[in-house]
Amino acid sequence: MTIRATVKGVGHYLPDRVVPNAEFEAIIETSDEWIRSRSGIEQRHFAAEGQMTSDLATRAAVAALADAGLVAGDIDAIIVATSTPDLTFPSVATMVQAALGMTRGYAFDVQAVCAGFVYALTTANALILSGQANRALVIGAETFSRLMNWKDRGTCVLFGDGAGALVLEASDGAGTAADRGILSADLNSDGRFRDILYVNGGTSTGTTGHLVMEGKEVFRHAIEKLAETAHHALEKAGLTPDDVDWIVPHQANIRIIEGTAKRMQVSMDRVIVTVQDHGNTSAASIPLALSVGKARGQIKPGDLLVTEAIGGGLAWGSVVLRW
Repeated sequence: MTIRATVKGVGHYLPDRVVPNAEFEAIIETSDEWIRSRSGIEQRHFAAEGQMTSDLATRAAVAALADAGLVAGDIDAIIVATSTPDLTFPSVATMVQAALGMTRGYAFDVQAVCAGFVYALTTANALILSGQANRALVIGAETFSRLMNWKDRGTCVLFGDGAGALVLEASDGAGTAADRGILSADLNSDGRFRDILYVNGGTSTGTTGHLVMEGKEVFRHAIEKLAETAHHALEKAGLTPDDVDWIVPHQANIRIIEGTAKRMQVSMDRVIVTVQDHGNTSAASIPLALSVGKARGQIKPGDLLVTEAIGGGLAWGSVVLRW
């Protein structure tokens, strides 16, 4: 027998405020057509004043627990992937732990920007396989609207706020690619490219800072690295792109999503796409897409999924799992 970390439940939360592309026309030189043609984004959600990343994460966690038929006391570990924590410390995860009324187990954050959920999922898998947890709540949550430079039309129109969550549970498997659960993962980073996507604030400046991005360079790295990491993860699991039912990519830009699918030789009708409705929600985008994909009736038990993401660092990676 082989232990597998299987998906027990999934959920998401989006703030009430919906921001269509047209809303940006009053503050910067842009248009709905310009934004759609370059990103595929039609709208995004922004958190309300006083609504924190931990609030979004908690709402997503409650939804995932309900979907799993579990309560907070059934969870051993909470891992939150975020680059927009409420405070420098304590972690968002411990705030979620308290909000859920969970008084046992442990909680911590993972920071790998847009690749954060892939890193968190891989970490949760390792904890389950090593016996450090039987059930883990893995959350991606962001309020990226608070990092925007509203004079930079190349970035401020791309991002949104939201949260998604998965409940993982230890299950017995046969040790084959037919098992349900996480089958393989591939993580990478290369700090030489830190300057093409970063936030120009922190303890070094005493400010929160704003997101800075060299879009063409990020685009070039993204398509190459995302297809490569997905192939590596599939190879580790003894699978090929032909075996994949759904690619669930980081929802950054429709052109990146399409370019990666083309490199993997997977048709777009096997890709979960939500970027048009949510924009780029960084670490929240993959769990959001998983939750929406299930709610749409696209993702079904037994389906083979590949999730892949790239973010500042550069950090990138992928996970192969059977739903």
